[in-house]
Amino acid sequence: MARILLVDDEVNIIKTISSILQDEGHVVFSSGRGGEALEFLRKNEVDLALLDIWLPDYNGIDLLEQIKGLYPETAIIMISGHGSIDIAVRSTKMGAFDFLQKPMEMERVITSVNNALEQARLRKENLNLKRGVYTDDEMIGTSAGISEIKGIIDTAASTNARVFITGESGTGKELVARAIYRRSKRSDRPFVKVNCAAIPNELIESELFGHEKGSFTGALSRRLGKFELANKGTLFLDEVCTMSLSAQAKVLRSLQEQQFERVGGNETISVDVRVISATNLDAKKAIEDGVFREDLYYRLNVIPIVVPPLSERKEDIPQLAEYFLRRFSNEHGVGEKEITDDGIGMLAEHPWPGNVRELKNVIERLVIMVPRDTITAQDVQNHLEHDAAEKASRGEVSPLKKAREEFERQYIIEALQQAGKNVSEASKKLGIERTNLYRKMKQYGINPEDL
Repeated sequence: MARILLVDDEVNIIKTISSILQDEGHVVFSSGRGGEALEFLRKNEVDLALLDIWLPDYNGIDLLEQIKGLYPETAIIMISGHGSIDIAVRSTKMGAFDFLQKPMEMERVITSVNNALEQARLRKENLNLKRGVYTDDEMIGTSAGISEIKGIIDTAASTNARVFITGESGTGKELVARAIYRRSKRSDRPFVKVNCAAIPNELIESELFGHEKGSFTGALSRRLGKFELANKGTLFLDEVCTMSLSAQAKVLRSLQEQQFERVGGNETISVDVRVISATNLDAKKAIEDGVFREDLYYRLNVIPIVVPPLSERKEDIPQLAEYFLRRFSNEHGVGEKEITDDGIGMLAEHPWPGNVRELKNVIERLVIMVPRDTITAQDVQNHLEHDAAEKASRGEVSPLKKAREEFERQYIIEALQQAGKNVSEASKKLGIERTNLYRKMKQYGINPEDL
């Protein structure tokens, strides 16, 4: 027995298909409007949705996109009386299992529904199996730092408290967030990630809170934001300190009230979202520089977790190396491989400025490029030297580019000195956002206190 939602504005279609599916033993819910269907899904779980392409208040393709965003595990079948090959192909690419054209043969409907439900069941089983083997959601290691983090993860997971994760790039901050999510009571609900640093400031509010049709140039239809997509689940705000101040203010309000309005909208949206945040910047320094709100920091930083760099947990390197070795040997189908003890020792002595992410990449390359079953210390040395040469090569710039960068660095330093080391005032003098100036300062290694 499955729970099925049927969305169509034709009463006869609703009655006919509902009757047939109920005879098959399924529980059927119905709606004639897309908005009503979304409201129903926010409060109820279904295994399958049948969506009409043409609805009074919604384009079925847009509805498909939003349901897939909210509930990716829900199987969807599209139906239409005015279908075309283009629409069928587009809906299938967006995740629809099938496309049925009216008038529909009921045998065809039953077959499509059964096949969609079976595929969804198999996908779920396969996902569960994959989660049990070689998952990126585990913290590997037995060092004091990692053992402490594992304890905090277990404690945090049993609550709905917000978590604030700090650490260098590549240390595994997202792994910590996912580990908390997987162990939480919300593990059967969405985990939605937002990389705040990758989204332009002018689009971050739309990305987080959604927008209404026509709210700005290019807003051709209503779009749900990440807060809405993460309802009942977990929202992971990565690189949160780079978010614009206006977006920070709206995030703060949404955390306080669990409500917000879409960009260009008046409707108040209520959500139940657990927020986990992360940053590789010094949050307190960002607060001092005026690019990160102190009140938001304290809202987010209920349970702090500091992920140590790999250089401070070198005793974990042998275990990490063996883990990645088994994983990539299996994934690439090259047979079981091993690294000699002196090879492991060489890995343990490397400084790993890129942290676990860099170690992972090196092990994968060794698995692929070394044809033998045994990876030696010489192999390790060759690949580490190759990495160093590549980095040095990437560091070479043309004289013109180097001159431009040096000019920009000196120009920023002069602006900071004229502004009395005040980053906010310096950004005004330079005519750029404070967040952009903060990134430039990090890029050029500029610390106002040293000026």
